[in-house]
Amino acid sequence: MSMASLPNSPALSFSSSLSTTANLLPCRRFTAFPRRRASSFSVQAKIREIFMPALSSTMTEGKIVSWIKSEGDMLSKGDSVVVVESDKADMDVETFYDGILAAIVVADGETAPVGAPIGLLADSPEEVAEAKAKAAKSVPSGSPAPASPSDPSPATPPPPPPPAKSVSEGPAKIVATPQAKKLAKQHKVDIATVAGTGPFGRITPADVEAAAGIAPSKRNVAPAAIPAPATPAPPSKAASGSAAPAPIPGSSVVPFTTMQSAVAKNMMESLSVPTFRVGYPVTTDALDALYEKVKPKGVTMTAILAKAAAMALVQHPVVNATCKDGKNFVYNGNINVAVAVAINGGLITPVLQDADKLDLYLLSQKWKELVEKARAKQLQPHEYNSGTFTLSNLGMFGVDRFDAILPPGQGAIMAVGASKPTVLADKDGFFSVKNKMLVNVTADHRIIYGADLAAFLQTFSKIIENPESLTL
Repeated sequence: MSMASLPNSPALSFSSSLSTTANLLPCRRFTAFPRRRASSFSVQAKIREIFMPALSSTMTEGKIVSWIKSEGDMLSKGDSVVVVESDKADMDVETFYDGILAAIVVADGETAPVGAPIGLLADSPEEVAEAKAKAAKSVPSGSPAPASPSDPSPATPPPPPPPAKSVSEGPAKIVATPQAKKLAKQHKVDIATVAGTGPFGRITPADVEAAAGIAPSKRNVAPAAIPAPATPAPPSKAASGSAAPAPIPGSSVVPFTTMQSAVAKNMMESLSVPTFRVGYPVTTDALDALYEKVKPKGVTMTAILAKAAAMALVQHPVVNATCKDGKNFVYNGNINVAVAVAINGGLITPVLQDADKLDLYLLSQKWKELVEKARAKQLQPHEYNSGTFTLSNLGMFGVDRFDAILPPGQGAIMAVGASKPTVLADKDGFFSVKNKMLVNVTADHRIIYGADLAAFLQTFSKIIENPESLTL
């Protein structure tokens, strides 16, 4: 049953600082109909649940950046209630209903899956106490149940897990240093009977010497900080989860941000696509001259490269195609060039939509606006998830060449290196020095073949070496 079929179904929306608003339907009235997600809430009709909205097609969970409103605050239609961090941007969530923010279920800094309850909205003060009681009894994902007057019984702590068995009690595999094995053979000690004291139960030379009744020599004592190269015996089920290897001394564990988690997920998904790479050298003397001419007008090199790639894609639509199910591929009607941008704590690809149809100056202005919004985490979903071809430029860092990983749902990605003076020989054998950059394209081999990519790169090279058409 869709949300639209429910009577008086409430809704929320999100908006950026640019006042762009889109309906998210993250707030609804409780009814007797089956819920979209299982929950421990059982709330009367005038208490509404605010749930985690889906801010992008790839978002599976969101993080509460901050609650703009506090418990007990009166809300009016259109008020921003909470800031949610998706895998790509931060969004303000607004309410379409008047009421009281009765309870906050997911606090600042905590995460919740899409569709999970994050707060309760009451119509009147009479429902606030009931909403608080229901919220106190709920157990959000990953959070301990809060204490509440309506549930005075203290939570029973889980019993401690039984101690993990030592390596010597596990399977017959022996984990010992090569020196320990040598000493065991030399002193005729059955190494299977020796209890290891090294990391993960590893048998050290000192353990063998102790078993043989010999005072350990300093030169044979293995440093305790050196990790075992061999895989330790698997722990019992009761001990699983508590046998993680100790971190290296002085190291620190930093959890992924929501954006980094999304990037990691996409990179793992990319491994399932059969890709190949083709490199091509491009002479850039004419391009460099054009850049010096248009740079004072605010045009960036990235915008020039994006425009050149878009013009080449017009002539080679298969490179702009997409294969998502492994059975069909789609010729995209629009040429939307996504450009990789490194931002604090992650990577995002703002999209220059219809890049082939925009003139160079307008394209460059659009690109600057997208970069500013990306670094402020204010991009709207259509501004980062509609790319059909991706450009990654590391030339400004002096990188000669590199290979880029194909983004999921696209057919090709271009990696552009730095333009550097290079000695070249012409067809008559005369040498000259010209600026040259190396371009590598990674493509989905299910829909794009070597000849397709070679022809595309030839066209791209001709545009770069004769760039007058870029300003038309």
